[in-house]
Amino acid sequence: MKQQRYNQQQIDSFAQAVLNDGYCVLRDHFSTATLNVWREAFAPLLHDHIEREGKLRNRGSARYYVTLPFNAPFADPSIYEDEDVLALVERLVGEDAVMCQLATDTPLLGSDYQDVHRDAPPLFPEAGIETPPFQLAINFPLVDVTLENGPFEVVRGTHMIPKAEGLQRLESGEIKLEPVLLKAGDVMIRDVRGLHRGTPNRTEIPRPMVVIGYSRRWLYRPEVCIHIPRASFDALSERARHLLRFNPIVESLEEKPAVEVYQAFAY
Repeated sequence: MKQQRYNQQQIDSFAQAVLNDGYCVLRDHFSTATLNVWREAFAPLLHDHIEREGKLRNRGSARYYVTLPFNAPFADPSIYEDEDVLALVERLVGEDAVMCQLATDTPLLGSDYQDVHRDAPPLFPEAGIETPPFQLAINFPLVDVTLENGPFEVVRGTHMIPKAEGLQRLESGEIKLEPVLLKAGDVMIRDVRGLHRGTPNRTEIPRPMVVIGYSRRWLYRPEVCIHIPRASFDALSERARHLLRFNPIVESLEEKPAVEVYQAFAY
């Protein structure tokens, strides 16, 4: 397992950026050799997904959400047990956090701008207030993200204000969408409530972005989970078993749903 790269002061600084801006970026953090293997293994999964349910277009035209199977190469503890990422997860959503999502978002040529949205509603919408973080998305691309191939755009600081207020301030020009350009190996850690959108991929090469979800232990979102083969679960480290403890254990990955359950995604 890779040793922790950042000291406590640096971890605190990254965590404060997430609290203030809604996200932070760890540059050159994951092995590009590892991500190249992921990219090659992902290509047939994307093809099969498009053949099976591409007509649903639930993420917009030519944009696909694909859950990754919890097996090699994706069930990689060097990624989901990364010491720095977990230090930030614990700092932001608690020492007893759970890992609840392992998936990808991929725009292709022909994709378009998404509506500006959040990935989760506030916990108490009737109160009109926001809370400290309760779910994080750990995003990292399998290719370099450029202005041409569909960068994620985010509005800083909107995770801590009501969505309607954020949209109003965005429309007035007081705040703005900013593209987040990432190299393969960079890692973005974000509060899922920040306003954001996907943008068009104007190239002929898919732009897969991995998302690993970590949340507070009491947060249950039935539309996202990781199906874990029993043999794989038994071989996990004690920490990994704890992180993954609320996910379904299956005898075979053939038992997973035939169609993605996570269809409604924008809040």
